[in-house]
Amino acid sequence: MSKLKILHSADLHLDSPFEGLTAGKAAIRRGEQRQLLSALSGLARDEKADIVLLSGDLLDSGNTYRETGDELVRCLGQIDAPVFISPGNHDYYSAQCPYARLKLPENVHIFTRPEIELVELPKLGVRVYGAAFTDKYSGPLLRGFKAERQEGVLNLLCIHGELGSGDSSYNPITEQELRDSGMDYVALGHIHKASGLQRAGASWYSWPGCPEGRGFDETGEKTVNLLELGDGECSLETRSIAQRRYELLKVDVTGSDALLAVHTQLPDETVRDIYRIILTGETEQSPDLKQLEAALSQMFFQLQLRDETRLRRSVWERSGDDTLRGLFLEKLKKKYDSAKTETERIAIEQAARWGLAALDNGEEVAKHEDQ
Repeated sequence: MSKLKILHSADLHLDSPFEGLTAGKAAIRRGEQRQLLSALSGLARDEKADIVLLSGDLLDSGNTYRETGDELVRCLGQIDAPVFISPGNHDYYSAQCPYARLKLPENVHIFTRPEIELVELPKLGVRVYGAAFTDKYSGPLLRGFKAERQEGVLNLLCIHGELGSGDSSYNPITEQELRDSGMDYVALGHIHKASGLQRAGASWYSWPGCPEGRGFDETGEKTVNLLELGDGECSLETRSIAQRRYELLKVDVTGSDALLAVHTQLPDETVRDIYRIILTGETEQSPDLKQLEAALSQMFFQLQLRDETRLRRSVWERSGDDTLRGLFLEKLKKKYDSAKTETERIAIEQAARWGLAALDNGEEVAKHEDQ
Protein backbone atom coordinates (compact mmCIF):
# COMPACT_ATOMS: atom_id res chain seq x y z
CA MET A 1 0.00 0.00 0.00
CA SER A 2 1.40 3.42 -0.94
CA LYS A 3 1.83 5.86 1.90
CA LEU A 4 -0.80 8.50 2.60
CA LYS A 5 0.35 12.14 2.50
CA ILE A 6 -1.31 14.27 5.19
CA LEU A 7 -1.18 18.02 5.69
CA HIS A 8 -2.08 18.82 9.30
CA SER A 9 -2.59 22.30 10.73
CA ALA A 10 -4.56 23.94 13.55
CA ASP A 11 -4.92 27.08 15.66
CA LEU A 12 -4.70 29.75 12.96
CA HIS A 13 -6.95 32.00 15.12
CA LEU A 14 -7.98 34.11 12.15
CA ASP A 15 -9.21 37.62 13.01
CA SER A 16 -7.32 37.77 16.28
CA PRO A 17 -7.49 41.22 17.93
CA PHE A 18 -3.68 41.57 18.26
CA GLU A 19 -4.17 43.76 21.31
CA GLY A 20 -0.41 44.20 21.80
CA LEU A 21 -0.11 46.09 18.49
CA THR A 22 -1.29 49.50 17.40
CA ALA A 23 -4.71 49.52 15.72
CA GLY A 24 -3.21 50.03 12.27
CA LYS A 25 -0.66 47.27 12.62
CA ALA A 26 -3.26 44.93 14.13
CA ALA A 27 -5.36 45.40 10.98
CA ILE A 28 -2.31 44.63 8.85
CA ARG A 29 -1.69 41.45 10.85
CA ARG A 30 -5.28 40.27 10.41
CA GLY A 31 -4.93 40.73 6.67
CA GLU A 32 -1.69 38.78 6.73
CA GLN A 33 -3.39 36.01 8.73
CA ARG A 34 -5.78 35.49 5.83
CA GLN A 35 -2.76 34.89 3.64
CA LEU A 36 -2.02 31.83 5.78
CA LEU A 37 -5.02 30.21 4.09
CA SER A 38 -3.58 30.83 0.64
CA ALA A 39 -0.18 29.53 1.78
CA LEU A 40 -1.82 26.44 3.26
CA SER A 41 -3.71 25.62 0.06
CA GLY A 42 -0.57 26.24 -2.01
CA LEU A 43 1.43 23.90 0.20
CA ALA A 44 -1.24 21.20 -0.11
CA ARG A 45 -1.04 21.45 -3.89
CA ASP A 46 2.76 21.64 -4.07
CA GLU A 47 3.22 18.65 -1.77
CA LYS A 48 0.36 16.73 -3.44
CA ALA A 49 -1.32 16.07 -0.10
CA ASP A 50 -3.90 13.28 -0.18
CA ILE A 51 -5.85 14.75 2.73
CA VAL A 52 -5.86 17.91 4.85
CA LEU A 53 -6.74 17.80 8.55
CA LEU A 54 -7.51 21.10 10.34
CA SER A 55 -7.89 20.45 14.05
CA GLY A 56 -9.81 23.44 15.29
CA ASP A 57 -9.49 27.12 16.21
CA LEU A 58 -9.06 28.18 12.61
CA LEU A 59 -11.09 31.22 13.72
CA ASP A 60 -10.42 33.20 16.86
CA SER A 61 -14.12 33.71 17.59
CA GLY A 62 -17.60 33.64 16.08
CA ASN A 63 -17.19 37.29 15.02
CA THR A 64 -15.47 36.76 11.70
CA TYR A 65 -14.92 39.44 9.10
CA ARG A 66 -16.61 38.88 5.75
CA GLU A 67 -13.23 38.96 3.98
CA THR A 68 -12.02 36.12 6.18
CA GLY A 69 -15.02 33.93 5.40
CA ASP A 70 -14.63 34.62 1.67
CA GLU A 71 -10.93 33.74 1.80
CA LEU A 72 -11.60 30.56 3.76
CA VAL A 73 -14.08 29.37 1.13
CA ARG A 74 -11.83 30.36 -1.77
CA CYS A 75 -8.61 28.81 -0.47
CA LEU A 76 -10.08 25.55 0.81
CA GLY A 77 -11.81 25.11 -2.54
CA GLN A 78 -8.43 25.33 -4.29
CA ILE A 79 -7.13 22.25 -2.47
CA ASP A 80 -7.22 19.13 -4.63
CA ALA A 81 -7.88 16.86 -1.68
CA PRO A 82 -10.53 16.23 0.98
CA VAL A 83 -10.36 18.75 3.85
CA PHE A 84 -11.64 17.98 7.35
CA ILE A 85 -12.29 20.58 10.06
CA SER A 86 -12.83 19.76 13.71
CA PRO A 87 -14.05 22.96 15.42
CA GLY A 88 -12.38 23.85 18.71
CA ASN A 89 -13.13 26.02 21.72
CA HIS A 90 -12.62 29.33 19.87
CA ASP A 91 -14.53 28.40 16.69
CA TYR A 92 -17.00 25.94 18.20
CA TYR A 93 -19.86 24.79 16.00
CA SER A 94 -23.34 26.23 16.44
CA ALA A 95 -26.26 27.20 14.22
CA GLN A 96 -25.00 30.81 14.31
CA CYS A 97 -21.28 30.16 13.79
CA PRO A 98 -19.43 31.24 10.63
CA TYR A 99 -19.09 27.63 9.44
CA ALA A 100 -22.88 27.24 9.44
CA ARG A 101 -23.32 30.47 7.44
CA LEU A 102 -20.62 29.88 4.84
CA LYS A 103 -21.18 27.91 1.66
CA LEU A 104 -18.14 25.70 1.91
CA PRO A 105 -16.71 23.79 -1.06
CA GLU A 106 -17.72 20.17 -1.62
CA ASN A 107 -14.24 18.90 -0.70
CA VAL A 108 -14.63 20.29 2.85
CA HIS A 109 -16.26 18.33 5.67
CA ILE A 110 -16.90 19.93 9.07
CA PHE A 111 -17.63 17.80 12.09
CA THR A 112 -20.61 19.36 13.82
CA ARG A 113 -21.43 17.17 16.83
CA PRO A 114 -19.73 16.49 20.19
CA GLU A 115 -19.62 12.78 19.43
CA ILE A 116 -17.13 10.92 17.26
CA GLU A 117 -18.38 10.69 13.66
CA LEU A 118 -17.01 8.73 10.72
CA VAL A 119 -16.45 9.68 7.08
CA GLU A 120 -15.24 6.92 4.77
CA LEU A 121 -12.98 7.60 1.79
CA PRO A 122 -12.80 4.22 0.04
CA LYS A 123 -10.79 5.53 -2.92
CA LEU A 124 -8.04 6.57 -0.54
CA GLY A 125 -8.44 3.55 1.72
CA VAL A 126 -9.05 5.89 4.64
CA ARG A 127 -11.59 6.37 7.40
CA VAL A 128 -11.65 9.81 8.97
CA TYR A 129 -13.12 10.22 12.44
CA GLY A 130 -13.78 13.50 14.17
CA ALA A 131 -15.91 15.53 16.56
CA ALA A 132 -16.63 19.18 17.30
CA PHE A 133 -16.72 21.49 20.25
CA THR A 134 -20.26 22.87 20.35
CA ASP A 135 -19.49 25.26 23.21
CA LYS A 136 -16.45 27.03 24.62
CA TYR A 137 -15.78 23.94 26.71
CA SER A 138 -15.95 20.22 26.07
CA GLY A 139 -15.93 17.12 28.18
CA PRO A 140 -13.90 14.06 27.12
CA LEU A 141 -14.85 13.05 23.58
CA LEU A 142 -12.65 9.94 23.28
CA ARG A 143 -13.67 8.22 26.49
CA GLY A 144 -14.77 4.66 25.73
CA PHE A 145 -14.23 5.07 21.98
CA LYS A 146 -12.52 2.43 19.87
CA ALA A 147 -12.61 2.26 16.08
CA GLU A 148 -12.75 -0.98 14.16
CA ARG A 149 -9.63 -2.02 12.31
CA GLN A 150 -9.82 -3.16 8.70
CA GLU A 151 -6.98 -4.61 6.68
CA GLY A 152 -5.61 -2.12 4.17
CA VAL A 153 -7.59 0.83 5.61
CA LEU A 154 -6.04 3.69 7.58
CA ASN A 155 -7.91 5.22 10.52
CA LEU A 156 -7.43 8.95 11.07
CA LEU A 157 -8.84 11.13 13.84
CA CYS A 158 -9.12 14.92 13.57
CA ILE A 159 -9.90 16.51 16.94
CA HIS A 160 -9.24 19.48 19.22
CA GLY A 161 -8.16 18.62 22.74
CA GLU A 162 -5.67 18.52 25.59
CA LEU A 163 -3.56 15.54 26.61
CA GLY A 164 -2.79 14.44 30.13
CA SER A 165 -4.96 16.87 32.09
CA GLY A 166 -7.94 14.95 33.42
CA ASP A 167 -9.58 18.07 34.83
CA SER A 168 -9.27 20.06 31.60
CA SER A 169 -12.38 21.74 30.20
CA TYR A 170 -11.04 21.30 26.65
CA ASN A 171 -11.69 17.68 25.73
CA PRO A 172 -9.21 15.99 28.09
CA ILE A 173 -7.45 13.04 26.41
CA THR A 174 -5.29 10.36 28.02
CA GLU A 175 -2.44 8.35 26.52
CA GLN A 176 -4.47 5.21 27.21
CA GLU A 177 -7.41 6.55 25.21
CA LEU A 178 -5.07 7.16 22.29
CA ARG A 179 -3.70 3.62 22.60
CA ASP A 180 -7.21 2.19 22.66
CA SER A 181 -8.59 4.40 19.89
CA GLY A 182 -7.69 2.12 16.99
CA MET A 183 -6.22 5.11 15.13
CA ASP A 184 -3.21 5.12 12.87
CA TYR A 185 -2.82 8.88 13.26
CA VAL A 186 -4.51 11.43 15.53
CA ALA A 187 -4.37 15.04 14.29
CA LEU A 188 -4.70 17.24 17.35
CA GLY A 189 -5.24 20.95 17.91
CA HIS A 190 -5.39 23.33 20.91
CA ILE A 191 -1.75 23.33 22.05
CA HIS A 192 0.12 26.18 20.35
CA LYS A 193 3.57 24.66 20.73
CA ALA A 194 4.44 21.93 18.22
CA SER A 195 4.79 18.52 19.84
CA GLY A 196 6.70 16.70 17.15
CA LEU A 197 5.63 13.18 16.26
CA GLN A 198 4.50 11.14 19.25
CA ARG A 199 3.26 7.59 19.68
CA ALA A 200 0.84 5.86 22.06
CA GLY A 201 0.75 2.13 21.33
CA ALA A 202 0.06 1.77 17.62
CA SER A 203 -1.37 5.29 17.34
CA TRP A 204 0.80 8.14 16.09
CA TYR A 205 -0.24 11.67 17.06
CA SER A 206 0.90 15.29 17.09
CA TRP A 207 -0.02 18.91 17.62
CA PRO A 208 1.39 21.11 14.85
CA GLY A 209 1.17 24.20 17.07
CA CYS A 210 -0.01 27.52 15.69
CA PRO A 211 1.33 28.30 12.19
CA GLU A 212 2.15 31.90 13.10
CA GLY A 213 2.66 33.53 16.50
CA ARG A 214 0.28 36.19 17.80
CA GLY A 215 2.11 37.32 20.93
CA PHE A 216 5.24 36.99 23.01
CA ASP A 217 4.00 33.69 24.42
CA GLU A 218 4.31 32.28 20.88
CA THR A 219 7.85 33.21 19.90
CA GLY A 220 10.15 31.78 17.27
CA GLU A 221 9.48 29.76 14.17
CA LYS A 222 5.99 28.29 13.76
CA THR A 223 5.09 25.56 11.29
CA VAL A 224 2.53 23.10 9.92
CA ASN A 225 2.96 19.32 9.70
CA LEU A 226 3.45 17.17 6.62
CA LEU A 227 3.19 13.46 7.30
CA GLU A 228 3.55 10.21 5.40
CA LEU A 229 1.60 7.34 6.92
CA GLY A 230 1.37 3.66 6.02
CA ASP A 231 2.59 0.13 6.75
CA GLY A 232 2.67 0.87 10.47
CA GLU A 233 5.15 3.72 9.95
CA CYS A 234 4.78 7.46 10.11
CA SER A 235 7.19 10.29 9.32
CA LEU A 236 6.76 14.00 9.93
CA GLU A 237 8.28 17.08 8.34
CA THR A 238 7.49 20.68 9.16
CA ARG A 239 6.95 23.60 6.81
CA SER A 240 6.82 27.31 7.63
CA ILE A 241 4.06 29.39 6.06
CA ALA A 242 4.40 32.32 8.49
CA GLN A 243 5.23 35.87 7.45
CA ARG A 244 6.32 37.30 10.79
CA ARG A 245 7.69 36.08 14.10
CA TYR A 246 7.54 37.27 17.66
CA GLU A 247 10.91 37.29 19.39
CA LEU A 248 12.20 38.01 22.89
CA LEU A 249 15.77 39.29 23.20
CA LYS A 250 17.53 39.89 26.52
CA VAL A 251 20.46 42.31 26.28
CA ASP A 252 22.94 42.80 29.12
CA VAL A 253 23.98 46.46 29.07
CA THR A 254 26.40 46.28 32.01
CA GLY A 255 29.41 48.48 31.30
CA SER A 256 28.31 49.44 27.79
CA ASP A 257 26.13 51.86 25.88
CA ALA A 258 22.61 50.40 25.68
CA LEU A 259 22.15 51.16 21.98
CA LEU A 260 25.50 49.62 21.07
CA ALA A 261 24.75 46.55 23.20
CA VAL A 262 21.42 46.02 21.40
CA HIS A 263 22.97 46.43 17.94
CA THR A 264 25.69 43.94 18.85
CA GLN A 265 23.20 41.21 19.76
CA LEU A 266 20.51 41.75 17.11
CA PRO A 267 20.23 39.21 14.26
CA ASP A 268 20.62 40.54 10.72
CA GLU A 269 17.00 40.24 9.60
CA THR A 270 14.46 41.77 11.97
CA VAL A 271 12.45 44.24 9.90
CA ARG A 272 9.45 41.92 9.41
CA ASP A 273 9.27 40.76 13.00
CA ILE A 274 7.82 41.90 16.33
CA TYR A 275 10.44 42.17 19.06
CA ARG A 276 10.45 42.70 22.80
CA ILE A 277 13.94 43.70 23.90
CA ILE A 278 14.58 43.35 27.62
CA LEU A 279 17.50 45.35 28.99
CA THR A 280 19.29 43.64 31.87
CA GLY A 281 22.47 44.13 33.90
CA GLU A 282 23.70 46.90 36.20
CA THR A 283 23.72 50.56 35.26
CA GLU A 284 24.52 53.89 36.87
CA GLN A 285 21.17 55.29 35.75
CA SER A 286 18.10 54.10 33.93
CA PRO A 287 18.41 53.66 30.14
CA ASP A 288 16.47 56.23 28.14
CA LEU A 289 13.79 54.00 26.57
CA LYS A 290 12.28 56.73 24.41
CA GLN A 291 15.66 57.55 22.91
CA LEU A 292 16.35 53.87 22.29
CA GLU A 293 12.96 53.34 20.66
CA ALA A 294 13.50 56.29 18.34
CA ALA A 295 16.87 54.86 17.28
CA LEU A 296 15.68 51.26 16.83
CA SER A 297 11.99 51.24 15.84
CA GLN A 298 12.59 51.32 12.07
CA MET A 299 14.38 47.98 12.34
CA PHE A 300 11.19 46.12 13.32
CA PHE A 301 7.53 45.75 12.37
CA GLN A 302 6.93 46.70 16.00
CA LEU A 303 9.23 47.06 18.98
CA GLN A 304 8.63 46.91 22.71
CA LEU A 305 11.35 47.82 25.18
CA ARG A 306 11.45 46.69 28.78
CA ASP A 307 13.90 47.93 31.37
CA GLU A 308 14.95 45.28 33.86
CA THR A 309 18.36 46.75 34.66
CA ARG A 310 19.43 47.28 38.25
CA LEU A 311 21.36 50.09 39.86
CA ARG A 312 25.04 49.51 40.40
CA ARG A 313 26.04 49.14 44.01
CA SER A 314 28.33 52.15 43.50
CA VAL A 315 25.25 54.35 43.31
CA TRP A 316 24.50 53.61 46.94
CA GLU A 317 28.04 54.71 47.85
CA ARG A 318 27.00 58.28 47.10
CA SER A 319 24.50 58.12 49.92
CA GLY A 320 25.44 60.35 52.81
CA ASP A 321 26.92 63.07 50.59
CA ASP A 322 25.97 66.54 51.73
CA THR A 323 23.69 66.96 48.72
CA LEU A 324 20.03 66.43 48.01
CA ARG A 325 21.02 63.35 46.00
CA GLY A 326 23.11 62.02 48.89
CA LEU A 327 20.35 62.52 51.47
CA PHE A 328 17.79 60.91 49.16
CA LEU A 329 20.01 57.87 48.57
CA GLU A 330 20.88 57.59 52.24
CA LYS A 331 17.22 57.21 53.18
CA LEU A 332 16.63 54.61 50.50
CA LYS A 333 19.81 52.72 51.32
CA LYS A 334 18.69 52.25 54.93
CA LYS A 335 15.44 50.77 53.66
CA TYR A 336 17.34 48.63 51.14
CA ASP A 337 19.73 47.26 53.79
CA SER A 338 16.87 46.37 56.14
CA ALA A 339 14.66 44.82 53.45
CA LYS A 340 13.84 41.20 54.19
CA THR A 341 13.08 39.98 50.67
CA GLU A 342 14.49 40.38 47.20
CA THR A 343 11.11 41.71 46.05
CA GLU A 344 11.39 44.56 48.56
CA ARG A 345 14.95 45.35 47.45
CA ILE A 346 13.91 45.46 43.79
CA ALA A 347 11.05 47.85 44.65
CA ILE A 348 13.42 50.13 46.56
CA GLU A 349 15.88 50.14 43.65
CA GLN A 350 13.03 51.11 41.33
CA ALA A 351 12.13 53.97 43.68
CA ALA A 352 15.77 55.12 43.48
CA ARG A 353 15.53 55.10 39.67
CA TRP A 354 12.50 57.34 39.67
CA GLY A 355 13.97 59.68 42.24
CA LEU A 356 17.34 60.03 40.48
CA ALA A 357 15.59 60.60 37.15
CA ALA A 358 13.56 63.39 38.74
CA LEU A 359 16.64 64.92 40.36
CA ASP A 360 18.44 64.87 37.01
CA ASN A 361 15.40 66.40 35.32
CA GLY A 362 15.06 63.20 33.31
CA GLU A 363 11.96 61.32 32.30
CA GLU A 364 10.54 58.97 34.89
CA VAL A 365 11.15 55.43 33.65
CA ALA A 366 9.12 52.43 34.76
CA LYS A 367 8.98 48.83 33.61
CA HIS A 368 6.75 48.13 30.63
CA GLU A 369 4.24 45.47 31.66
CA ASP A 370 2.21 45.36 28.42
CA GLN A 371 1.81 41.93 26.86
